[in-house]
Amino acid sequence: MLSKFHRYWFKSIDAASLAVFRIMFGGLLLFESVNYGIFLCLDCMYRSSSMLFKYSGFEWVGLWPGFGLEINFLVMGLAALCVMLGYYYRIAMVVCTLCMSYLFLLEQAYYLNHYYLTILFCCIMVFVPANAYWSVDAHRHPQIASDTVPAWTRLWLVAQLEIVLIYAGLVKVNLDWLNLEPMRLWMNEQSQRSFPIFQWLTQDPGIALASYGVILLHLVGAPLLLWRRTRLPVFLVYCFFHLTNAFVFNIGIFPWMTLAVTLMLFDPDWPRQFIGWLQSKRGRPALAWTQSELTDNSDYAHGKNSSIGILIVIGVSIWLIVQITVPLRHWFIPGDVAWNEAGHRFSWRMKLRDKRGSSKFFVVVNDAPAVIVHPKQHLIRKQYRKMNCVPDLIWQYAQFLEYQYATRPDDDVKVYVEALCSLNTREHASLINRLVDLTSIERDEPVENWVLPNTKEMPNKFLSL
Repeated sequence: MLSKFHRYWFKSIDAASLAVFRIMFGGLLLFESVNYGIFLCLDCMYRSSSMLFKYSGFEWVGLWPGFGLEINFLVMGLAALCVMLGYYYRIAMVVCTLCMSYLFLLEQAYYLNHYYLTILFCCIMVFVPANAYWSVDAHRHPQIASDTVPAWTRLWLVAQLEIVLIYAGLVKVNLDWLNLEPMRLWMNEQSQRSFPIFQWLTQDPGIALASYGVILLHLVGAPLLLWRRTRLPVFLVYCFFHLTNAFVFNIGIFPWMTLAVTLMLFDPDWPRQFIGWLQSKRGRPALAWTQSELTDNSDYAHGKNSSIGILIVIGVSIWLIVQITVPLRHWFIPGDVAWNEAGHRFSWRMKLRDKRGSSKFFVVVNDAPAVIVHPKQHLIRKQYRKMNCVPDLIWQYAQFLEYQYATRPDDDVKVYVEALCSLNTREHASLINRLVDLTSIERDEPVENWVLPNTKEMPNKFLSL
C-alpha cells in the first residue's frame, strides 16, 4: 500500500498541462494588474476614505504612501508577465503572491472569494515546478528542464478546485437559496440590462432551474469531473455556467481562472493531444509523444528522495485538511452565518446573500449628550454599503470613532449604533444591540453577546417548508 501511495503521489506525468496552466494563470494575473492599476480609480477605492477595514491579526497592513499602489500593480504586472514566460519563475510567483496578498489584506470590505482563491493558487504555484517545461527558465537552465513533473503537482491543484466546487454547492442547500433568493432579486434587477438570450433567467421557472441546477452542477458535476468518461461533457456544462456568470454578474477573473484550473483534470498531455488534433485538421501529420520519449529530470522527480517526499506529503495534506475544515467553522458558532457573518469568509459561501442596510452611530463623550455620526462622512460608498450589514466592520468603525473623539487620554468615549439590515428581501431588522457600547466589546467576543438574531420571515416564498 505504501508503494502504491508513493507511486500515486510521485509518479512522473506529462508537464504540458501544468505549463499551460502557468501561462493562463500568469495571463489572468497580468490582466488583473492592468485592469486595477490603470482603469480603476485607486483614489476612489482607497485614498479617499478616512479609514480602511482590516482583517483580525493584520491591522498593521497600511496604505503605501504616494504612488505606492500604482507601483504595487506595476510590479505585480511585470511579475505576472515573467510567470507567463517562465522567466525567473519562482521569484516572480513569490512577488505575485505578496502583491496580491497585500491588496487583499489592505481592505476587508472588498473581500471577494475569487481574490482569496487567487492567493491560494498563487501559494500553490510557488511550490510546483511549473517552469520545467515551455519556459525561458528551462531554456536557460537545461538542468531544470523536464518533460515531466511529479503527480502531486496536479493532485494539489485539482484537490483545491474540487474543495471549492463542492463547498460552493453544499452551502447553497439552505432555505433562502431553495426559495430562489437572492437569485430572484438579482435577476429581476438584471432584467432591464441583460442580453435577450438571458431573459429566461429573469422569470421564476428560469431562476429555479438555475438555482437548483447550480447545486447539482457542483455536488454532482464536480465529482464527475474526476471520471474520464464524464469529464468532457461536464466541463462543457461548466463552460456554459461560467460564461453566463461572466456576462450576467461582475465577478472578475473568477470564471476564467476556474476554467483554467479545471483543464488540469484532463489527461496531463492534453495540450499535446490538442496540438496533434490541430495539425491533423490542417493536413499535417500529427506528432505523437509516448511516455518513453518524455525525459524524467531527477531534479523534479521529488519523492525519490524520501525526506523531501515525506515533507511534500505532510505539507500538501495539512494544506488540504485546513481547506476542508475552515469552511465548517460556522457550525460551531450560534446564529445564522448569513446574518451575523461569523464564519462567512474563507468558506466559499459565494453569491448566497443580498444584504442592504443603513446605520448611524451615537458617540457619548464623558456622559455628555450623544453626538450623531453618519458613517458617510468618513467612508466611501462601497465601504459604507458593506459595513451596514457586517458586524465586524461596524465594530471597527466604532473603534475608529472612539479614537477620533478621544481628545484627551482620560476621555470616556462610548459608541452605540442603530444598524438596520435586510437579508434576501426580508424586512429591515436591527442587527446590533443598540444598548451595547461597542468600545467595551473585544473583537473576538462571541457575536451572540452583541449581535441580535434575525426574526424576519422572507416574503414571496417559492417553497412552503
